[in-house]
Parts: sequence; C-alpha cells; structure tokens
Amino acid sequence: MFIDEVRIRVKAGDGGNGCMAFRREKFVPRGGPSGGDGGRGGDVILEASQRHNTLVHFRFNPEHKAQRGRHGEGSNCSGREGKDTVLKVPVGTVVYDDTTGELIHDFQHPDERFVLAHGGRGGRGNQHFATSTHQAPREHELGHPGEERFCRMELKLLADVGLVGYPNVGKSTLIARISAARPKIADYPFTTLEPNLGVVTVGDAPHEESFVVADIPGLIDGAHLGAGLGVQFLRHIERTRLLLHIVDVSDGSGRPDAVEDYKVIEAELKSFGHGLDEKPRIVIASKSDVANPDKLKKLQAMARRKKLPFYAISAVTGAGIEALKYAVAERVRALREPIAEAG
Repeated sequence: MFIDEVRIRVKAGDGGNGCMAFRREKFVPRGGPSGGDGGRGGDVILEASQRHNTLVHFRFNPEHKAQRGRHGEGSNCSGREGKDTVLKVPVGTVVYDDTTGELIHDFQHPDERFVLAHGGRGGRGNQHFATSTHQAPREHELGHPGEERFCRMELKLLADVGLVGYPNVGKSTLIARISAARPKIADYPFTTLEPNLGVVTVGDAPHEESFVVADIPGLIDGAHLGAGLGVQFLRHIERTRLLLHIVDVSDGSGRPDAVEDYKVIEAELKSFGHGLDEKPRIVIASKSDVANPDKLKKLQAMARRKKLPFYAISAVTGAGIEALKYAVAERVRALREPIAEAG
C-alpha cells in the first residue's frame, strides 16, 4: 500500500502546575514558601528518515500526543519534564497547516528535525512570589497548555529523473532494465499503481556515478482534472531535475500518432503547473525493436524541431539503453553543479 497524503492531529504536552508549599523544619533557620515549578511539556517532533518510504504508518494512527510535565512539589522540587514524541517521516515529506494551508516545513535531507508542536511551559511555584513584604505567598501558576495543530502531510518523491508518458509505453520495463527496481510489468493499462524508485549506476569505480529514477504511474488526457490516476502522482515529479518523456512508437499502443501522444502528455504537465513544463527533458522512442517506421520518423523530426535530445530504445533487446544511461548521467551531473556551487 502506498500512502502519500495523510492528515494528522498533534498535541504537545501541557506544562505542569507550580506548587504551593511551605516549610518549617528543625535546623532550617528560615522557613517560608517552598513550592517547586512545574515541568515543561514534551514537544512533538518530526524527523526525516530514509527507512520510511510511505506515510502509511499515519493512516490508522492520526493522533499523536507528547507527555505532559509533572507538577511541582514541596521542598523546592521542580516537576519532571515531559518526554518528547518523535514521529518519523520519509525524506521528501511536505507538511502543511490543514486549517490555513500554510507550508510548515519541507523535509529534503535525512535526519532533518522540526518541532511541529512546542510543549507548554511549567507554572511557577509560590517560592517565586516571595518578597520582603509578602513573605508567605499563596500565589502559584498553572502550567501553560502545549500547542495543538491539525496538519496535512504530502510525500513528494526525491528523484533526479522522472519517467512520464502514457500507460504501457514501457516505463516500468525501462526502470527494471537500468536499475535493481522490480516494478510490476504487465500488458494492460495502469499496471503501475504507485511510484517506483530505482538507483541507476553508470561507469566503473572510482569514477562511478549514480542517479535516482522515479517511474511515475501513467498519465492520460485530462489527468490534471482527475482522469485516470489523476493528480495523485503528478506531484512526485515536481522535485525531479530531468524528465524522460517516453513515447510508444510501435503499433501495439492503439494510438496512431506518436507526436500527438507527446503533445497530450506535455499539455497535462503544463496544466498541472508547478514548473513541470519548464523542466529539461529527453524524448525517448520506446519499443524500437517493433517500431512503426513512420511513427519513429515523425517523433524524431518533432524532437529535432524542438531541439530536444532524442533516443530510440528497446528495453527488451537492450538496444540504445547504454547510450541513454550515459546521456542521462551527463545531463544530471550538469544540472547538479549549479546547486552544489550555490551550497
């Protein structure tokens, strides 16, 4: 089960109450107020983890609370602080305020931490209210309540390269060919019902390079309006640096015009927004071993007009795969460099 959007309620711990107490003991020359402070409530903390790749663990457990602080005690004893609650989320999780829609935090690095709800401060005991003219104070403070928030979390996969195209154009077969990923492959539409990630390695040590590829479930005309799998997975290609637009040039697709297929998917990406239509892309003609020569020629001519890199491949026979891997690795390296320099 792949869960990429959940709503949760979090409640930080309340602070403990301050204590009202007095001491008058043998061998204690000065007695007086001795009420201790209440302990601070625990925080609710989100932490990015590479061991998690979905938000499914929040689906059936949407409420999370931190421990409250203990109340203060006599003899100036402060209450114990409440324990924090740490919630693990996958890298790539974006947290929004479910009430206002405001972006709260975007987790982009492993082990990144963010305090989602702060614990309440403990109340002061009556020892703090003693003065020279008010030596037996009975005032003390109640603990402050911890923060409570209703949040919506979205998971956007972190990948260098995103594979887009109609269902059954060969995306899953390609990612299985170039990486260790083993997605479900079958001859019917929407075989892939959840994104798959694969790590592709190019070259030999010590000059070995790698990049992450995301196989996004097939798009169709009207996807941005909810058709097919809708916008459920379009968000996962927002973070990618490079798009590989795969077009089936065989006669098995049932669609007569490969160029029109390309235009439909590009229109969907543009309609979804978020800069998807501005991302660098490479056009790939898949199933070249059984290609319709006219389809292949028209798609190649279109790519040449748009000055887009073009590769014809067959994931079944392996034709063109190595050349594509090295071209993608080179392009990803070039796209990473400006970010590395800025960092």
